[in-house]
Amino acid sequence: MKLYAVLVVIVVLNMVHGQKYTTKYDNLNIDTILSNKRVLGNYVKCILDEGPCTAEGRELKTHLPEALRTNCVKCTNSQKDFVRKGANFLIKNQPDDWKRISGKYDPQGKFSEQFQRFLEA
Repeated sequence: MKLYAVLVVIVVLNMVHGQKYTTKYDNLNIDTILSNKRVLGNYVKCILDEGPCTAEGRELKTHLPEALRTNCVKCTNSQKDFVRKGANFLIKNQPDDWKRISGKYDPQGKFSEQFQRFLEA
């Protein structure tokens, strides 16, 4: 019986660990988004619940809190690159927007240090 319980736990952990976010939007070009102030502004408004969202924006907003908490553990490599490039751009070029986004999704700043390490990786 104990062996069965251990096997169940191992299977469940492997299933959870192996989960990734959908790859449906992995073809988004972050450079195109970042180079267009209107498009980038729409994404920022979506993430902050200040404007409508595209399907891609809704997907991003849905996973953003978990991605911040876990350093994007469920992200594909393409998604990690997208997050790193987008977050670093906002931190450098639009720090007020970054502060509002991080304040919304990490109000106590619990994850900011570890997320910064993720961004620098």
